[in-house]
Amino acid sequence: MSQAPRSICILRLSAIGDVCHAVAVVQAIQSQYPEASITWVIGKVEAMLLAELPGVEFVIFDKKQGKAAYQSLKQTFKSRKFDVLLHMQVAFRANWAARCIPAKIKIGFDKGRSKELHSLFVKQRIKAQTEPHVLEGFQNFARAIGVQCDTPSWQMPITVQHEQQAQMLLADCNDRVFVISPAASKAERNWLAQRYAQLAEHAAARGFSVVITGGPTAMEEDLAKQIIAHAQCNIINLVGKTQLKVLLGVLKQASLVLAPDTGPAHMAVTVNTPVIGLYAHSNPKRTGPYLYQDYVVEVYHKNLLEQRGKTAQQLPWGMRVKGSNLMQQITVKQVVEMFDRVVEAEKL
Repeated sequence: MSQAPRSICILRLSAIGDVCHAVAVVQAIQSQYPEASITWVIGKVEAMLLAELPGVEFVIFDKKQGKAAYQSLKQTFKSRKFDVLLHMQVAFRANWAARCIPAKIKIGFDKGRSKELHSLFVKQRIKAQTEPHVLEGFQNFARAIGVQCDTPSWQMPITVQHEQQAQMLLADCNDRVFVISPAASKAERNWLAQRYAQLAEHAAARGFSVVITGGPTAMEEDLAKQIIAHAQCNIINLVGKTQLKVLLGVLKQASLVLAPDTGPAHMAVTVNTPVIGLYAHSNPKRTGPYLYQDYVVEVYHKNLLEQRGKTAQQLPWGMRVKGSNLMQQITVKQVVEMFDRVVEAEKL
């Protein structure tokens, strides 16, 4: 840009993992342009996690409101015009929301990652990248406005009160806490309850207190009950007992986290807690826990080759593989070996 922007709008509505990636980029922008005002259009649930992020005005877009959500957005911004809109989501509802945000410059994804009419709602594009992680894609939005942001870092909006609530929930734990966050948004991306239970037993045998976390959905509550029923060790069940900020506090105090492709894995990254990621359907090099990609146990690449006959490098980046039983291919032995490796590497 020819001069530093004075007002910046971020458009990234969802999901939890993606907004965690975006925080690092927003804070890099704040570091280089401390005088710029930043407004972030965000989803309702995601705003609960990021509320009170320093120096950011949040405007909530509640997709459940339907057309009224767009009308509200238009009304909010009717007398404003941003220097730049960083349009960081290609979903159609986000593309349509971009129409309601006045900005001198609207920057979107490169052509290779544009879909659902994204190209119609932007005037400029970020530079194309070769095999980027989602976070690295977001970083190119910052670079497009002159920001250096090669090494991500996070200052998450967690208060002393949230951390104290987390401490109370972990009061019966020792100082080595192993958190299992077993549920992804789709059941097919979850590992088997019996295998989570075996990892819990292994961690307990190595002197860790074991905790299960999750939201108050029937699927998550049922999965937690199954894990506890199979495990021959004590497990503290926090499923449905933590708001997002308190969950962040629990993850911050944990020594190690085990999770499939789910938001809490990325939340843990923001507070520098090591994560063992379990991946079968999506490429962990694109969506894995960013700082801990070496700790991923995956069967994605072999399934992609079997289904498509080509490697990830030969196909459109980020292509998913399909199948309801793919996660069963990840063995207990593989994850136990990774657990022991991480404990040694991180000196836990």
